[in-house]
Amino acid sequence: MAQLGVNIDHVATVRQARRTDEPDPVWAAVEAELGGADCITFHLREDRRHINDRDARLLKETVSVKLNMEMAIAPEIVAIACGLRPTQSTLVPERREELTTEGGLDVVGHRARISEAVTKLHDRGVVVSAFIEPVVEQIRAAAEAGFDAVELWTGGYAHARTEEEIQQAIEVLGRGVRAGRSSGLVVHGGHGLTYRNVARVARMPGFSEFNIGHSIVARSVFLGLREAVRQMKDILMRCEPEEDE
Repeated sequence: MAQLGVNIDHVATVRQARRTDEPDPVWAAVEAELGGADCITFHLREDRRHINDRDARLLKETVSVKLNMEMAIAPEIVAIACGLRPTQSTLVPERREELTTEGGLDVVGHRARISEAVTKLHDRGVVVSAFIEPVVEQIRAAAEAGFDAVELWTGGYAHARTEEEIQQAIEVLGRGVRAGRSSGLVVHGGHGLTYRNVARVARMPGFSEFNIGHSIVARSVFLGLREAVRQMKDILMRCEPEEDE
């Protein structure tokens, strides 16, 4: 069974809408843990649009499960991550105008800068993952750059509408998972996964973890975060991966 990482950024987004002190994403992390989360994920963006430095510091002090910091390779953010020392850092592309992270990091095109960031994080004892599209060349480049894991962008699957498109996206993800594992990488998945679509990818062999944020936080408005996490965790527990080919 794949583990569940809960992204709490959207809790901070609600707080920042009024520039106040609630809802507190640190409290959200506690509730997510009580609901069964195996990992707490947060993204400290350069513009601090939701999670801020205070949140990052308190999350490090209070989270008892795996703490995953999504981050750009900007020198300021790399320095913060090296000081904070989360369990894992996931390097992602970051554009100021985007609503959420779209697409994957271009490891092939920026290997030198990325490798430098990976080395600095490794020197501080941080596990490093790359958020990339399920493209074999990018996955192999991630392994060569020294990453420990990859998080495959599942947006192609999540945004597919017809059964043909869905099946094509599943096949692309399958090739990505196999390429990651054959390269010695731990394979995670994330982006656009919901209570309605996660089961199909959860049954795929090879995924160790799924990071899900918006869908869980949206359901928590009606049920509470602890119960929303519990329901997502229950889906993953009931999805036995198929046999490897």
